[in-house]
Amino acid sequence: MSDGKGPTKKRFPLTLDLVSGLGGRGRSELAALNSRQTATLNAARHAATGKPVTYAKAPEMRPPAPPVDKLANMPLVSEAVRKAMVQRIVQQGVKDPMVLAAMERVPRHYFLEPGLAPQAYIDASLPIGYHQTISQPYIVARMIEVMREGVSGKLKRVLEVGTGCGYQAAVLAEVADEVYSVERIRPLHELARANLRPLRIPNLRLHYGDGMAGLPQCGPFDGIILAAAGLDVPQALFDQLAIGGRLVAPVGAGQQRLKLIVRTQRNEWVADMLEPCHFVPLKPGTFG
Repeated sequence: MSDGKGPTKKRFPLTLDLVSGLGGRGRSELAALNSRQTATLNAARHAATGKPVTYAKAPEMRPPAPPVDKLANMPLVSEAVRKAMVQRIVQQGVKDPMVLAAMERVPRHYFLEPGLAPQAYIDASLPIGYHQTISQPYIVARMIEVMREGVSGKLKRVLEVGTGCGYQAAVLAEVADEVYSVERIRPLHELARANLRPLRIPNLRLHYGDGMAGLPQCGPFDGIILAAAGLDVPQALFDQLAIGGRLVAPVGAGQQRLKLIVRTQRNEWVADMLEPCHFVPLKPGTFG
């Protein structure tokens, strides 16, 4: 594994009992913390270059079929505010046009309680209940961009560990042909189903279960994203990466960092540590 100075290789003896019965780009130079204050600093540094902030939309995005939005006339959840959120993400360094288009398309306020909807497009995580949060927009875009690096079109099959309220799963569904998302907290699994149902996303499948075991019956996956932090990536997930697949996860206890793992051969992975972040803890088993 990496010591932060560059990628290293390590062979892992995988144990199938962990899953039986259950159905880059280094950029370590970025020391940007996962916070609104750092978002402002990043934007200021970008503005100092004098370069205009632009991005291209992915032409293959399907036309939207949004549900009736009772909050559509509220200025703080308007399309213009969503575009402004995407511009901030660009200023923070995210460049993948398909990721940016997906972030603009998916209405983040649909996944929050009405009282929090006016805060939907600020660059911060927000509570969704059960001591869980919806991730900061920048970190959602950043993790998906890292997972997609080197891919010009859509990924074929992606796994998300930690569905939460369903927001990141909806974004992933815009950049992959098939998305599988697993949540260990049953009420959140049901909440995500309710949030996503009006959006009618045909290529997204939600599962209730232990995310640390992954979904071996649905793999292998071209990309895996973890929305919770453990001391390291569960070994069962290594085996579910396709050859050439990329896994992005927060790791660590007090001090967390994003970790990129690429499967280069059947029994060989390359790992690299990226920038600091902050996530809720990764836990085994199911709840509720």
